[in-house]
Amino acid sequence: MFEKIDPKALDQNVFSLIGDQWMLITAGTEDECNTMTASWGGLGVLWGKPVATVYIRPQRYTLEFVEREDTFTLCFFGEEYRKALALCGSKSGRDIDKVKECGFTVATAEGAPYFEEADLVLVCRKAYWQDMDPTHFLDEEIDGKWYPQKDYHRIFIGEILEVLRKV
Repeated sequence: MFEKIDPKALDQNVFSLIGDQWMLITAGTEDECNTMTASWGGLGVLWGKPVATVYIRPQRYTLEFVEREDTFTLCFFGEEYRKALALCGSKSGRDIDKVKECGFTVATAEGAPYFEEADLVLVCRKAYWQDMDPTHFLDEEIDGKWYPQKDYHRIFIGEILEVLRKV
């Protein structure tokens, strides 16, 4: 069971939440969705609204779902789901049913799928996207270190519509 909270009531360290715990980016419908693990992202305020920023490489199957839908979710889990998150980050939804493999239960909020096993869910509506432009990297090591295949991320900024916290 979840309670809806104000984004300003979040008291977790964002750097730990995203960078250490990881998150699942999920889009689609309750019947057909795809998810991927991410450890890059951000939370903040833009255009006077609470927002989440996520980064998705072009080869990720989840990108098709995020591009097609108006909404997506970010789900955060306890440590007991680390293996499931590792699977969702290493296997493609083109090849396996990740939701079934992980034993996740799909629910929806604002039309976006999320997982009932999560501790925290951010429901986002896409507000902006842009492909990373390598000519704008100010640190020349970024391109070689993080993009040897030149598969630059697509950046999505989503307005946070709801924050659901497990009770």
